Amino acid sequence: MLATPARFRRAGLSPAGSAEDVGPSVRAADRLETAVAQVALVVEAVFEDGRVRGLAAQRWQEAGWVFPSPTGQPVNPSTDYHEGKRCLRAAGVREARLHDARHTAATVLLVLGVPERAVMSLMGWADTGMAKRYQHVTVRVRHDIASRVDGLLWSGENRR
Repeated sequence: MLATPARFRRAGLSPAGSAEDVGPSVRAADRLETAVAQVALVVEAVFEDGRVRGLAAQRWQEAGWVFPSPTGQPVNPSTDYHEGKRCLRAAGVREARLHDARHTAATVLLVLGVPERAVMSLMGWADTGMAKRYQHVTVRVRHDIASRVDGLLWSGENRR
């Protein structure tokens, strides 16, 4: 489920990228980092502090959802979808599906040079075929590879 503005407010937080928090000069990566940190705070508030369960009292029905409704049930997908889109607009992030974030995360891990086994563990993949599907080789990665090969072939006395 999306970490939407309503969920941030229920946890006593403001949505990442709201007008008062993020100016136009802030990089998208900084906005994403802020959003991730706030999602972690929401999860902590929901599960460790038990705020939502406490507010629902006897109406709470445990169903194991990561981002439940105020009574513990699944969130209405339509409402969640529209709140998520509003959150992206407020953060100044291009409109995308939540699933696209998995591709972005996998590609960022590739750019950072994180070993494949670590990526598989973080992303919850059982086989390396998932890396092929989710990780996208960027221009930056290709340039890094070319520089490494160049350095290997033409370093020191091997240079012409």
